[in-house]
Amino acid sequence: MAISDSTEQTSGGRLARAWRHVVGPVTAKDGFYRHRALVRLTHWINALCILFLLGSGLNIFNAHPRLYWGMTGADADPAFFSLGAMDTPAGPRGFTQIGPWHFDTTGVLGWSQVDGEFQARGWPHWLTIPYFQDLADARHWHFLFAWVLAINGLAYLVYSLWIRHLQKDIWPTRADIRAIPRSVLDHIKLRHPTGEAARRYNVLQKLAYLGVILAITLMVLTGLTLSPGFNAIFPWTLDLFGGRQSARAIHFICATLIVLFVFVHVVEVILAGPINEVRSMLTGWYRVPKDHD
Repeated sequence: MAISDSTEQTSGGRLARAWRHVVGPVTAKDGFYRHRALVRLTHWINALCILFLLGSGLNIFNAHPRLYWGMTGADADPAFFSLGAMDTPAGPRGFTQIGPWHFDTTGVLGWSQVDGEFQARGWPHWLTIPYFQDLADARHWHFLFAWVLAINGLAYLVYSLWIRHLQKDIWPTRADIRAIPRSVLDHIKLRHPTGEAARRYNVLQKLAYLGVILAITLMVLTGLTLSPGFNAIFPWTLDLFGGRQSARAIHFICATLIVLFVFVHVVEVILAGPINEVRSMLTGWYRVPKDHD
């Protein structure tokens, strides 16, 4: 009995110490100051902007849920991606078209329920801002947060270049490029860095962050290209992206890639330890995971 109690107390003590290690305060002995205040602020502003831009952008897309390549696009022109509804003997059905393929997506895409009634609608109402179809309101929300995202992104970029965060911490080195296969294998095995390796970004993180910077830059430029007023001042932007409809398609593709990044990013945060990861983006302090024995 004494041995059993001792073992239980030892196990309980180990659990308590492990819990304190996870949620307790971080010191310079077991962690380091990972994210500066402006980096944390711009990160959360970006997250808010992406949420509103995605919702309002899908509402705008619903006004004409088709993507083309080139200068013009109309109902009679061939689209490489579209959402819609069609009449069938069994009643209206929703579909998603990608190139030559058509998929039945009734109830989710093309034909979904709004306020208890089914109606032709590209993206479902629970994904759009506002939830009802309103092109004018959606454009107002979209333009507001687009400018916030552009200004916030520019502030982050200038600050990161000034403190050399971009050059030192994010830009990959030759050694990083050579380590890509190993990093891919580690991610497949859900093996996250510990000890000294956890103090720096791995090469896949670096490439992902650079990809997001590029995607947001393209979204801003293509978004401006879609504005007739901007075209009047800089008409060469239409030629740069191959036409207004091509710019719209690139805008949508970049938004899709950002959504994919956010999904993978959240999954990685959960797998790597959400308390430690979120705390570092709130307070700046990151606890370095100990090396495994």
